[in-house]
Amino acid sequence: MKYIRLTKEQLEELHEEFARFLATQSITADEWEQLKKDKPQVAEEELDVFSDLVWEGVLRNAEYLEKIDAQQLFLFKIEPTEMKLIGIKVNDPSRDITTNEGFQWLLKNFLNDEIDFYEASRAFTEDKEAEIFKLIMMGSNISKGEWYRYFEEVLNSEEE
Repeated sequence: MKYIRLTKEQLEELHEEFARFLATQSITADEWEQLKKDKPQVAEEELDVFSDLVWEGVLRNAEYLEKIDAQQLFLFKIEPTEMKLIGIKVNDPSRDITTNEGFQWLLKNFLNDEIDFYEASRAFTEDKEAEIFKLIMMGSNISKGEWYRYFEEVLNSEEE
């Protein structure tokens, strides 16, 4: 298994897709029930293969990731050959940007000396999806990129 198995809740949400997946394996609903009873290891392997297929699709389509900690915000943009990062560090330990109040403070005070911005980019290795998955396992979430674009614009306007 390349990634991790989907949770029971995730599998339930994807039950129609899983049924189609089983159909591509020429496994009917009745055969699936029998497989779970008689050959649980084979059933587990089918769940693992399906989970990897789902993860592969999700990771291939991810364009942005975000990770927020009490004093740091990591915003990633996923491009075809590299990943770009905008990092924001709050140097005041009394501020917690994971709270609504703290995040609003950040938005109003991002030009404050208590806040450091940094940018970086790194080329992907041979397995782009595995690198994205690792960031998700470390606490990043797939996002629509609103905050990345917002702060990218802020940084670009500062350079002018």
